[in-house]
Amino acid sequence: MDPYAKPKEPNIGVRRPNIRHVPQSLEPRTRRKREAEKQAVAAERRAIKKAARRHLKEQLVRELEDMD
Repeated sequence: MDPYAKPKEPNIGVRRPNIRHVPQSLEPRTRRKREAEKQAVAAERRAIKKAARRHLKEQLVRELEDMD
């Protein structure tokens, strides 16, 4: 609770209403679907980073072997 809230500001903290920038009629996805999509994107990015690290490591090993 905000100790400096004015008497006409009852909807603060946990009771604050969620702000929607898109009307729900235009947004057919549920919260779980949005979270699943977000997690899929994050997993894909992790996989790309992992592959890039693996590629760079192999490239470094090849360069070190060529120097010897």
